[in-house]
Amino acid sequence: MWSAYLVGIALVLDFFDGFTARMLKVSSAIGKDLDSLADVVTFGVVPGVVMFHLLSNALSIVLHGELATEGWIKNLPAFSSVPYLAFIIAIFSCVRLAKFNNDTRQSDSFIGLPTPANAMVICSIPLIMQFQSDLTFMNGLFSNVWFLCALSLVMSLLLVAEIPLFALKFKSFAWSSNRLVYIFITTSVVLFITLKFLAIPLVIILYIVLSVVNNIFLKPKIKA
Repeated sequence: MWSAYLVGIALVLDFFDGFTARMLKVSSAIGKDLDSLADVVTFGVVPGVVMFHLLSNALSIVLHGELATEGWIKNLPAFSSVPYLAFIIAIFSCVRLAKFNNDTRQSDSFIGLPTPANAMVICSIPLIMQFQSDLTFMNGLFSNVWFLCALSLVMSLLLVAEIPLFALKFKSFAWSSNRLVYIFITTSVVLFITLKFLAIPLVIILYIVLSVVNNIFLKPKIKA
């Protein structure tokens, strides 16, 4: 729980640190490297540790639950190593940040899911399980070993996927040039009001879907 809270605070600080450095005219190449190092720990290692604990708890339920009576699980030593799959998140986060620092295509947008967005999804799971325990279906998924393994793999691949994602930056406040951002922000606010912590992973899914829609339908029209 504390990990989720602190990552939330880090998200706010990460949003303002570059802006503050530029405003104070103290930005530097060293600052950029330190920012990436901090991001690897906060938005890579920490989500990996959170997922490790989620997988460990889910595995414990399996080993001590009804499935354990089937016997084959207890006789499969490799099964106890499953939680360590979580640290693939940290590895892919490191690769994602290295690519970002050296990819000139990502100056005004992102290619692949940003590490803070990935951290938001994973660190929202303990919050949903704690404060929205009435969501039995979702909590069942978050207690399922296979779902958590699949989530770890999918989120890791999204970090390095060649999918252009729009950035939440305003060059002007005109609707025509910012309609996608306005739609995303408005829908996100509605989701947070109605669904609370469950809105966090849904907002990230919405972000990806809108980006794909933008890439397929909107960008060609703009170029034409």
